[in-house]
Amino acid sequence: MTEERITETHTPDGNTHTTTTIVTDRQNSGGGTKWIGLLVLVLFAAAALYVFSQMSDSEAAKDAAVGEAAQKVGNAAEQVGEAAEDAVDKVTN
Repeated sequence: MTEERITETHTPDGNTHTTTTIVTDRQNSGGGTKWIGLLVLVLFAAAALYVFSQMSDSEAAKDAAVGEAAQKVGNAAEQVGEAAEDAVDKVTN
């Protein structure tokens, strides 16, 4: 139920001031909106978690690739060193 209350106040100078107040007995439900907002928030958090986990996986893969490349460079340097030793041995003999 909605009720409108109008109050008039008269000052000694003869001025009249009017105040209008609206009173409602209805309660604000808003329950559906709250649940939808909560669902959107949960979905956003899940999507953010997924993106961040994928980023950390790609960082781990990148780190592994860099480590593997460094190992290959080390092996190649070792082979060059051995070839140089062999060449020096052949020249001196």
